[in-house]
Amino acid sequence: MLKRSLSLLFLAFALCFSSVAAESGEESGNEFQAVFHHISDDYKWHIIGDLNIYLPVIVYSPESGLDIFSSSRFREQETVNGYNYHHGKLTRADGASFYDFSFTKNVAAIFFSVIFICVIFISIANRYKKYQNQAPKGLQSLLEPIIIFVRDDIAKMAIGEHKYMKYVPFLLSIFFFIWINNLLGLIPIFPGATNITGNISITLTLAAFSFFAINLSGNKHYWQHILWPPGIPTPVKPILAIVEILGIFIKPFALMIRLFANIAAGHVVLLSLVTMIFVFSNMLGPIGTGSVSVVAVLFTLFMYCLELLVAVLQAYIFTILTALFIGQAVEEPAHH
Repeated sequence: MLKRSLSLLFLAFALCFSSVAAESGEESGNEFQAVFHHISDDYKWHIIGDLNIYLPVIVYSPESGLDIFSSSRFREQETVNGYNYHHGKLTRADGASFYDFSFTKNVAAIFFSVIFICVIFISIANRYKKYQNQAPKGLQSLLEPIIIFVRDDIAKMAIGEHKYMKYVPFLLSIFFFIWINNLLGLIPIFPGATNITGNISITLTLAAFSFFAINLSGNKHYWQHILWPPGIPTPVKPILAIVEILGIFIKPFALMIRLFANIAAGHVVLLSLVTMIFVFSNMLGPIGTGSVSVVAVLFTLFMYCLELLVAVLQAYIFTILTALFIGQAVEEPAHH
């Protein structure tokens, strides 16, 4: 909650200072475009400086059919095959509707992270097969305690001793996917660091996986308590059933919003702190920039350390809540 409030505060300062600078004739308003550019999707992947990876645009329109072309063509002309590109948005020049299947920055970053995760865990799995009776070494020894923690302290504790192993691969997948993508978005030296887990469409997809894992695992006891709760007066049962049915959708919705809001807010705060150095540089000149830079760098270091904690904390919260909801769905009724 504190971090989300800070993000709104820094965005307010950002808009204020950029508008003041624009009124005074300074060209500092464009610095804050980097904040919104980082947290939004695009048809090109900015790496560093003037280096960009131009991704393929794949669109289908009932009027013109299927079009596939490189987004680099928008550097030379504003309209390509009847499509306009402006600040990461694609529109039809004639205003007609179309379907966008483009390979965007977030999609490319997801493919990169998935390949990265697969390489890590396939190499670890092969080492376990090859050296079964030897102590773990290197990356294997680093990740083994985390894997055991997810298995024993999350899956086994939340789901139950007799049913947890079925869900361990799924819980490990979402934990490491969220954690590694959180870290990749925070590494300053990582070229083209993206905001995957701060994109609501990504967190929506993760929440949808959890939704299906929870409800497809539900037993007769689970659905009975949702649709017709036992031990409750009959006139009250329909009211509680409505509340419980809403709860089926509220649980994954809360998972989606929590992850999205915390990661996006952290990125906004970090980028706003750094960008304010350039804003004050244009407003106050070199003399005023020094003192502002020291304060901004100290706050940035503090927020960065906090974000490293949030990266693993949000992965843990998403995973353990999913495990708890699955545990509720598969729990058998207690007979006394």
